[in-house]
Amino acid sequence: TDSVTMSVWSKRGTYNQEYYHKQSQYVTTKMKEKYVREEPMIRGPSFVVRLRSHTVYENTPIKLFCTVEGFPLPLVKWYKDGVILDISSGRYLVTSKGGSHALEIPRCTTDDTAMYTAVAGNLHGQVSTQASVIVKSKSSTSAVNFTNLFIYLQFELITISVQYTKINISFVEKFEPVFASEGGSASLSASMVLEPNLANLQPEAQWYRDDVRLFDSKWVKIETGRGFTKLTIPNLYKDDEGVYTLRMVTKGGIAEHRAFVSVADGPPPVPNAPGAPMDLRIHDANRDYVIVSWKPPNTTTEGPILGYFVDKCEVGTENWTQCNDHPIKICKYPVSGLFESHSYYFRVRAVNSHGISKPSRISDPIAALDPTEFERLHAKKLGGNLDVVSYHDVVEGKPPGAPSGIRVSEIDRTYVVLSWKAPAYGGKAPMWYYIEKCLANSEAWQRVNTQVPVRSPRYAVFDLAEGTEYKFRVLSANIHGTSAPSEPTRPITTQQIKGVPSAPGQVVATRQTDTSVLIQWAAPKEPNNLIGYYIDQCVKGSKDWTSSNHKPRKETRFVVSGLTTGESYVFRVQAINEIGLSDESQESSPLSVKAALTTPSAPYNIALINCDGTSMVLSWKKPLQSGGAPIKEYYVDKRRSGTSMWREVHIPPLSERLYRVGGLTEGGVYQFQVYAANLAGLGPASKHSADFTCEAWTFPEPGPAYDLTFCEVRDDSFVVEWQKPLYTGSGPITGYHVEYAKTGTSDWVTFNETTTTNHFLKVSGHLKPPSLKEVSCVVDEKTGDIVFSFESCQMNFGSKFVWKKDYMEITDFSKGVEIKTEATRISKLIFKNPDKDDFGTFSVAVTNTSGISSSYSITAEELVKMLALSHDIRHPIIPLKSELSYKILERGRMRFWLQAEEISSNVTYKFFANDKELSGMGHNISTGVIEFIMDHFTTENEGTYTCQIRDGGGKAQSTLVLIGDSERFRRLLYINTRAVPSPHFSEFLSLQIGDDCSVTLVCKVANLKKESEFHWYREDKEIIPDVKPDLGAGVCKLPIKLFSLKTAGIYKATISDDRGTDMSQIDISGKEKYEKFSLIFVCAPFNPLFPSSRPPGASAGELVISCTATGIQLQCHMKYYTAEMDIVWFKGASKLCHSDKHVIGGTPAMATMEIIEPEEKDKGMYSVVITNSENSHKRSLELSGEGQSLYDINIPRGIVIYFNLFKHHSPSVRTLYSTLSLTCTVCGDPKPHVSWMRNGVEVEPDEKFVVSMDQGRFASLTIKGVVMEDSGRYSMIIQNKYGGESVDILVSVYRHGEKIPDAKPLMAPKTIIPPKLPIEMPQTKTQPAPSPAPAAQSPTPSRAAAGKAAKSPTPSRRK
Repeated sequence: TDSVTMSVWSKRGTYNQEYYHKQSQYVTTKMKEKYVREEPMIRGPSFVVRLRSHTVYENTPIKLFCTVEGFPLPLVKWYKDGVILDISSGRYLVTSKGGSHALEIPRCTTDDTAMYTAVAGNLHGQVSTQASVIVKSKSSTSAVNFTNLFIYLQFELITISVQYTKINISFVEKFEPVFASEGGSASLSASMVLEPNLANLQPEAQWYRDDVRLFDSKWVKIETGRGFTKLTIPNLYKDDEGVYTLRMVTKGGIAEHRAFVSVADGPPPVPNAPGAPMDLRIHDANRDYVIVSWKPPNTTTEGPILGYFVDKCEVGTENWTQCNDHPIKICKYPVSGLFESHSYYFRVRAVNSHGISKPSRISDPIAALDPTEFERLHAKKLGGNLDVVSYHDVVEGKPPGAPSGIRVSEIDRTYVVLSWKAPAYGGKAPMWYYIEKCLANSEAWQRVNTQVPVRSPRYAVFDLAEGTEYKFRVLSANIHGTSAPSEPTRPITTQQIKGVPSAPGQVVATRQTDTSVLIQWAAPKEPNNLIGYYIDQCVKGSKDWTSSNHKPRKETRFVVSGLTTGESYVFRVQAINEIGLSDESQESSPLSVKAALTTPSAPYNIALINCDGTSMVLSWKKPLQSGGAPIKEYYVDKRRSGTSMWREVHIPPLSERLYRVGGLTEGGVYQFQVYAANLAGLGPASKHSADFTCEAWTFPEPGPAYDLTFCEVRDDSFVVEWQKPLYTGSGPITGYHVEYAKTGTSDWVTFNETTTTNHFLKVSGHLKPPSLKEVSCVVDEKTGDIVFSFESCQMNFGSKFVWKKDYMEITDFSKGVEIKTEATRISKLIFKNPDKDDFGTFSVAVTNTSGISSSYSITAEELVKMLALSHDIRHPIIPLKSELSYKILERGRMRFWLQAEEISSNVTYKFFANDKELSGMGHNISTGVIEFIMDHFTTENEGTYTCQIRDGGGKAQSTLVLIGDSERFRRLLYINTRAVPSPHFSEFLSLQIGDDCSVTLVCKVANLKKESEFHWYREDKEIIPDVKPDLGAGVCKLPIKLFSLKTAGIYKATISDDRGTDMSQIDISGKEKYEKFSLIFVCAPFNPLFPSSRPPGASAGELVISCTATGIQLQCHMKYYTAEMDIVWFKGASKLCHSDKHVIGGTPAMATMEIIEPEEKDKGMYSVVITNSENSHKRSLELSGEGQSLYDINIPRGIVIYFNLFKHHSPSVRTLYSTLSLTCTVCGDPKPHVSWMRNGVEVEPDEKFVVSMDQGRFASLTIKGVVMEDSGRYSMIIQNKYGGESVDILVSVYRHGEKIPDAKPLMAPKTIIPPKLPIEMPQTKTQPAPSPAPAAQSPTPSRAAAGKAAKSPTPSRRK
């Protein structure tokens, strides 16, 4: 038995399924009925025991085993259907011991049915083994055999009729056509209403692409709920293009919706590279080869494809390798050299002259296995839920018999695929096959597979010649010998390349919808293994061809979607096969995209609006769908209520929706129905009207309004329109009420409590449909016309725009009103001659649509603004860069010129002198300069000069006045009347004040030569400047270093040579002018006394504190200061004068006031006032504090440390053996570090040198037992993180009896030590931009906050 045979094989040795692997080298011997395999040692991984397939029931355990060898020891990874197994989920247990590996599923479910792969790898390579696991449901075994019951029922003639519940499915939301590119994503969703909606009878949602069922996978995700379904494509490829169909399937029927999904090529790796191939398929997979085929991409604008590269990748790795060295030109390629039981992915890339495309979508994993391997397996039940799988190779035997039935299953250019029937064989030893070939006209047989034994009765013979006849035969063999050859095949001719298909036939385009067109064409006469077609489209008049489809279509018809309504298109078609694309077909005739004509839908809402006893007046609503053409005719039928015979009441058709039906019987009850017709024919009949009784109306109330319509439907409002009643009752109609009710109810509510006399009313807050585009109103920037514009989102055949003012159609076009339609869906109402009466509500409606309309209300105030803007556009002003100016030229000529921002070649201009037009002007388009040259300027030319410019609709004018009273004119006259042009001032003397408040006299000179001389004078005394005037540049400057009363006066400049002399002067003398001028530097803004100066702004900064060796100094920094300025210092309201206690002074950069040896009584508010005859400016600072000494006032963190030497001043004179104490007062925050130096070497404290710090403020160095060697320069250094200071003291020591010179007390000089890192200094709060302070030993402290005293770092002298 099979089970016994399995145990026997186990005793004899391990059976290896790689026995006949093509890369194995082995020697087989027969020794005591045992087969021993000898093969060389390999370092790469190799499976000794491979995975075996299993079939089990659910809820039972299963364990997959394999054993691998190799050095170093290989690592094993597990995969399920090509996806790495998630071990962390807890559903799988993986164990490994040495080279033995196991995968255990403790509790199987039907979801565990899959192909499992173990991939082993080390440094020398990778191998894999696969096994299938099938998990069956136990419920399948409990099926009941109903055969006998059926026979019994059949004989008893019992017929059972099953009635299914009918479920009506109505789609609420449908997916539209999708246009996307490779690499993107797409979602198709639909929602529906079910009637009845039963929880246990929900329809099944089935998705199809090109009629192929789709299931949830890594390529598509499907979600389905109650009344909802959605399909998502997370990563689009061109393979995903096609017609997607949703079928909602119930037992009572199917509801279906479909739409096209277009997937264009993504961005290529290099410009103009081809698109990626698609539809990759694997054929004839075997132990060591597969055949790969694909479809070529479209090449609308790219160059022709030169060939393709095929890549492969083993499952479990990411190493893609190229299978072919050179591009192959056909779309099919046999990939050989695969390893048995290994799984692979494949992909293809296209090549043209520009580069290589992106790869195609990878194929599904395919295993290189013998396709008949599983046919030779059978299962044996051992009891329980387990099966044992074994081979049929059981019985001993002799050499096998010859194969039979050899045939060819596939023929290509260079290969054929053979298949045959295996002989009856029962031997123990494995059997294999040899294949032989020969030319059809010879008997020279040649063995094909000499190196690779074939166990499968199917084999592909490669490397054949194109168009050549061959014969083939097969031999079977085992270790006992080889059989006789089979019967040879008939002569088989390999294919020969016939080329691409011929071009398709005539292309015909027909209308379908307002965004799609149906394309049909004739198949090519020479298809040559046709694969499909590509369709290209192009807007009429252009050559910009684009692909309509990116995946070949097999049918000879295709619906092109996503077109622009009203646009005209041309189409062409190309056929493709595995070699490439055919020539393009002839182009179709241009076709405008519009909806195809159909008959209109039925009219509705037939109403009775008047009756006189013998006739009735009827009205009805026009059909909701016009069928793509205007409705031309209506037909009315009548019948007596209770009868079924309809009779036409009029012979000629009606064009209006209002008709009087005569010849009726008074008191009779009638019903009516209406038909509508267009160019396509007669539509269906309307629903019959209610029963109308023919009785004369005599009631006093008016009859009903009719033809109620809606327009301008928006998110929260709409407009209701109606026609006035035909029956007015006993008096004229005075107004209308509008009522509304929710659908399905009869609770009518009046909207307007006050009647309206109009035939329209805007209703708000009761409707919320989708938003639509609105009417816009603008003034045309070129013409100045007022334009109302509206773009319709829907246009059908015969649709028109109807414009109304105050909901009355506009029919009067005599005042320059014009209506234009652009691009079929944009309409404009244009007012070419607008006036102040053109305000109101302007509305537009689109006929033959579902009520598309909009309006715009323009008020009188808004209209006035638009009229002003229109006037400015129609009468524009040309902007000028510079007004009309003049320039003096040589020999008495004068140049008048102006410059515009921009002028065109069509510019015109006129030049007038005293209202007399002059000729001879010129212009430069690039610069916008227009100029006029006057040959000789005299007194007769005195007057007004004007230049007028016109460029298109724009105008500009500029005027220059030259009269005799002006100094400028006299100057020109003087210069130009000289016979010989002399040097002169082109610009007179003027004052310039710099940002640093420097004062400079400036003038410009012209018409100079080498001998020209320039001189400066003050009060008629020549000034010799440090720098000579730069006559070459024509600009002369005289800086006034320190401006004061001493430097004020009358300044003069002269320029002269042998041709003449010219002079210019400026007067800045007098105290009044000087004071006004000085104030500019201190704190005043621009002063009109000196128009040429630049205003320096408020140059007086806030008061700041600076510490000196003798006290505290208040400083007011200014850009300019002299002692002549009227500056007064105050303490509170008391004026301070210069004294020993208060030292008032200043520098050119600031005004100062120093408080000598400050005390507590010196606290208070200090101010400085800078005054002149017109105004004054004040700066203040408060020095005060509660419970603080004046010396602790506001020492800001981060300023440098201050100290003074009091007890001993340098030089210090001592005698031998006395004691010397050097003491200084120091302060700083944080507390400074003190160090002492003698002659540049740091003093080390010891018994002789004692260093001390008393009360944290008094630092001392005491020298005991002074000797001659203690003479020298002593330095004290104090520092903290914000910097420091140092002071030097000279000490001289004399012997007893020597004359000691007189030592005068001197202030020890200090040296500032800057901080090592930049320190942020505090700023004043009252003025954001004070003048920069000059360099000083102490930094600028901030102004004290309100209520707090200002701090000074200066300590008092020790008494």
